[in-house]
Amino acid sequence: MKLYAVGDIHGFTDQLDRALDLIATDGGTDDPVVFLGDYVDRGPNGKGVIQAMMDGQAAGRPWTCLIGNHDLMFWRFVTSGIWQDRMIKSGKGWLHHRLGGNTTAMSYVPDLSIPDGVDPVTQADRAKLQPLLQDAVPQEHLDWIANGPRYHHAAGHLFVHAGIRPGVAMEHQTEEDLVWIREGWIDNEDDHGIMVVHGHTALDFPEHLGNRINLDSGAGYGRTLVPAVLDDGIWYTLDETGRTLLSPQRLNPNR
Repeated sequence: MKLYAVGDIHGFTDQLDRALDLIATDGGTDDPVVFLGDYVDRGPNGKGVIQAMMDGQAAGRPWTCLIGNHDLMFWRFVTSGIWQDRMIKSGKGWLHHRLGGNTTAMSYVPDLSIPDGVDPVTQADRAKLQPLLQDAVPQEHLDWIANGPRYHHAAGHLFVHAGIRPGVAMEHQTEEDLVWIREGWIDNEDDHGIMVVHGHTALDFPEHLGNRINLDSGAGYGRTLVPAVLDDGIWYTLDETGRTLLSPQRLNPNR
């Protein structure tokens, strides 16, 4: 059995459609797919991406959809009016165009206009926007985010949105680390006892670092979403020419 994985989609339904087409061409229509989270923000159709995930699962597709930090920021604003997260060191709020919540909001409320700029949405504007989104966002979308898995074990691998806190048992990992972690993680070369597959930290192309695999190929920044397949213990990326071996490398090649 093969297993496929797809990194951060960030509201780009065209990129999702292409990735699913590549998986189908590879013969994986009925095989498990693990999506690594961040379905919303920056791209124009976060609503459409979430609906596509839900529709696929409802149709019986063997899809596991992990939840990412952007999905949680969206959920927290709609359900509680929380628009900032302490993990954003710049102080920018979810609706700032650099984080991309403005595009997600507009995908649910098409007549809405939230311009790009530095802190473009005032407190008064936020107070008006939250009830608009509460009316526009289906409760099913909010429940899907709230109840979605934060990590997944399959085929001898651990799948998670951002990563793990090295040296901490899974039962003691925090949600904040699972969806946000970078510091102490992306430069860590330890053997974690299991191969960790994640997204969250955008690259130009997926990387296999020997102890972890990062599949966030930067779709949220206009780059190409690159699906990957695990087949007989070996990872490959997919494009229109077929498979390319995703070869392990080390963070420090001189070590």
